[in-house]
Amino acid sequence: MTNRRFLRLSGADAHSFLQGLVTNDVAKLAHGAVYAAMLTPQGKYLADFFLIPWGDAVVLDVDSSLADMLIQRLSMYKLRADVQIAEVPLHLHRGTSALPDDGFADPRAAALGWRAYRDHPQTDDTTDWEAMRVTHVIPETGVELGPDSFILEAGFERLNGVDFRKGCYVGQEVTARMKHKTELRKGLASVDLEGQAPVGTPLLAEGKAAGTLFTQSGGQAIAYLRFDRAKGPMQADQAKVTWHGQTENPSN
Repeated sequence: MTNRRFLRLSGADAHSFLQGLVTNDVAKLAHGAVYAAMLTPQGKYLADFFLIPWGDAVVLDVDSSLADMLIQRLSMYKLRADVQIAEVPLHLHRGTSALPDDGFADPRAAALGWRAYRDHPQTDDTTDWEAMRVTHVIPETGVELGPDSFILEAGFERLNGVDFRKGCYVGQEVTARMKHKTELRKGLASVDLEGQAPVGTPLLAEGKAAGTLFTQSGGQAIAYLRFDRAKGPMQADQAKVTWHGQTENPSN
């Protein structure tokens, strides 16, 4: 697993600092790994990551493509808080076997097994994680998750990535309003697929824009849909796409 980087946040204010920034409740670290995101003040996605309890510190496990931006963003918010941010040379190991002594259950879904952080690369994992993501509609950084994403449309409530009782964080007002005052009209869903199309191919229903096709595996795919337009057959280039009406994003 070479596409992850690891940031260690230490200092007396590390937990309270993160609590005011991320979508989940940092207190949950007492029970294991936590999945969370950072948002813009307008409630849009900046980064998703895992928070890992690491002695008195917290390790952020983040996609490599977002690590430099995340360091910059965290440093900007830090001001005079007693928080130190340092990259640490760890290697992610994953599996679906019994939880090892040094492992943390993946907080997004039981089917995703465990994550462990070691000083050597993993060489023994043969899991088809792409197929696993498609089966369970797990969005991936830089694929289904991008700068225009809203986390509730991306399924973060179902994936235990947001807490509505924790109090304020950056982007919280927009997220809470989407949860309590609106019905989600767009979001990620599992679709059946006949054929193939490049990731990012627009979906059309009766000639109208109905969404975007993303990760594909074994005749299924993850798609971002406009639910009101996705009720019949759709086309993604030469591929036929069908949604069976099961939204992956409960809004209430």
